Amino acid sequence: MEPIRVGLVADPAAPTAIARAMADLRPLDGSDAWDITVVSEPFTTGSENVEAAVRRLQDQARQRNWDLVVGLTELPLHDHEGRHLLVETDPAQRTAVLSLPALGGFRMHTRARRAVSSLVSGMADPDPKLEHRVALPRLRGRWRLLLGMVLANRPWLLVPGLKSALVAALATGAIATINNTVWEIAASLSWWRLAVAMIGSVALVVAWLVIDGELWDHPDDDSAQARERSRLYNASTLVTLMTGVLICYVALYVVNLAWAYFVLDPDVMGNHVHGPLAYGHLFVLAWFVASAATVGGGLGSGLATDEAIRAATYSKREQDRRARLAHDPREQSAE
Repeated sequence: MEPIRVGLVADPAAPTAIARAMADLRPLDGSDAWDITVVSEPFTTGSENVEAAVRRLQDQARQRNWDLVVGLTELPLHDHEGRHLLVETDPAQRTAVLSLPALGGFRMHTRARRAVSSLVSGMADPDPKLEHRVALPRLRGRWRLLLGMVLANRPWLLVPGLKSALVAALATGAIATINNTVWEIAASLSWWRLAVAMIGSVALVVAWLVIDGELWDHPDDDSAQARERSRLYNASTLVTLMTGVLICYVALYVVNLAWAYFVLDPDVMGNHVHGPLAYGHLFVLAWFVASAATVGGGLGSGLATDEAIRAATYSKREQDRRARLAHDPREQSAE
């Protein structure tokens, strides 16, 4: 018998990479082989209505003479009741859409591979019994989806994008560390004031990134679905940026602490603050300096490249997909 022709249509970037790793999928039960074709195309662009995505996939299947088709998207999908979806299927038309962030973000390749294999096996059955929708639990599913969106944003990629701010902050911290006025201020602060300074410095940088990069997403209309989508986008953006800035903050703290241990003598510092100091006080000094340098160096240098911002936010990537589709509606690649 001829192999079953399977189309995997994936959003560009990460979903495409995941889909291409599935080109060797085979049925586990030894039934008819699968002839898998991977197409990279923003099939959800301009609409998160899951029915519209299904229709676009069905059009692809008809044009390419596929027996069945599965779409992989990094966007959150929802039904008319506002529930977030993991999978939407049309068993009669042998079409399915899988929302990758709804898998939770961890072990994404393994989970996606298992999910696609299950979908293809179910739709390849002559009498498919797949559910039309697999919805996430209301509360727990929302947190799972948010975690998947944040991990899909890959917040660690912000660190190279923030390198100019990080270098400026390191220079600011190196100078502040050897300033006796800074010693006196650090020695006078309680732990909760230092914690507030840290939180405030990170919040200021995140707020500036959002404002400068115009990252705050606004609903397309007054519908509940549009408002929920914007809330999810904005929450994932804030958590992503906060994670990236915190990574930079920790790196800044470690470097400042090493610098302080190398150049400072607690006895000399004690003479300026009129009290005994030990090497343990350098941890406090490095903490305060990291907060001050984060604000002074970060905000004063220009924070991130446009590419780093786009890579870390859903709304910007959606704008890029729309621009790409507007430039060439037929833009796609297959293998």
